[in-house]
Amino acid sequence: MSSFLSFVSKTSDISIDPDAVEEASRCLDQFTAAFNAQDLAGMDAQLHFPHVMISGVDTLTWDSPNQHPSDFFLRLKSTGWASTRYESKVPVLSSQDKVHFLVTYTRRSSTGDELTRHTNLWIVIKKKNAWGISLRSY
Repeated sequence: MSSFLSFVSKTSDISIDPDAVEEASRCLDQFTAAFNAQDLAGMDAQLHFPHVMISGVDTLTWDSPNQHPSDFFLRLKSTGWASTRYESKVPVLSSQDKVHFLVTYTRRSSTGDELTRHTNLWIVIKKKNAWGISLRSY
């Protein structure tokens, strides 16, 4: 029990660390560049594992890379999707090794029309000197 208490008892500074935000934001940009290139391995390279996704009350945990369905992009393209872009990435909490972003992104058609808009909380952490997305809440 004491390890849990020491984990949740850590004090945190709610100020925004601009260097961490810049580096973590670069990780998000690299993830989306791989996403738009339909590069599953490139996307996985920007994730830390275990990787957690929360949607509503459901939680999905990937313990390792290669978890996207093989037809992921075929299904996405069937909706008219051609690309995804960030509309905003707002850091809401950060430290030297963790940044919480309120991310708004749109999925776009080949003509640039907005198909869908999503606002999520994504947490990017620095582990073993590499930034990676650790949690996405949809």
